[in-house]
Order: sequence, then C-alpha cells, then structure tokens
Amino acid sequence: MDRAATAEKIAELIEPFNKKGITVTEATTFAGDLEWDSLTVMDFVAAIEDDFDIIISMNQQAEIETYGQLIDAVTKLQG
Repeated sequence: MDRAATAEKIAELIEPFNKKGITVTEATTFAGDLEWDSLTVMDFVAAIEDDFDIIISMNQQAEIETYGQLIDAVTKLQG
C-alpha cells in the first residue's frame, strides 16, 4: 500500500478517536492538538496494528508525535 492509500485508511481509523472534530493535517500532534491521553493513544495504536496487520513497538510509538510521522511509520512497517 502506498503512502496516499495508507494516509486515507488512517484518516478513516482516526475519526472515532477525534472527539473534538479537529481538522487533522500532517503536522497534527496526538498529545497537543488532539489532546489524547495515553489510553486513547494505546487504543488508536491497537486499531492501526489490527487493520494493517503490523506491530508498532513502544520505541517507535515514543518517536511518533504527529499524524504525518504515523503515516510514514505505518507505510515503512508494511514494507
């Protein structure tokens, strides 16, 4: 799956978690802009892992701060 298709799928997955209806861009941060707590992040990561059949390690999760970084990471993990 290319980056654009990955971004589109992640956009669908993020909707139920985007309680404040924030417009999500590549620079949107999960903690700052979306105001997600650690539990919300874990639930969202689980949804991503299930849908894409990948594992995002704790180290990788710690490095992902923006929506764009998440798209890049998922695209890379898919091979």
